[in-house]
Amino acid sequence: MTASINVTVNGKERAFDSGSRLNDLLRVLELDPRMVVVEHNRNIVRRPQLEATLLEDGDCIELVHFVGGG
Repeated sequence: MTASINVTVNGKERAFDSGSRLNDLLRVLELDPRMVVVEHNRNIVRRPQLEATLLEDGDCIELVHFVGGG
C-alpha cells in the first residue's frame, strides 16, 4: 500500500502518492508542461525542474494555462 499526501491544486485538495513529483501531477491532470505555468508554494517552477521537485503533504500548487487565440 502506497502512502498518500494531500496537495492543494488551484484551491482544491487532491491526494497523490507519496514520492510524486510536479511532472507526475501534470501527467495525472493530463496537462502539457509546455502549456502551463506551475507555482509551487508561491515559487514559479521552470520546466526543467518539474521532474526534480518532490510534492510534500500540504503543498500548494497553482497552475495557469496558456490559451491560444488571435
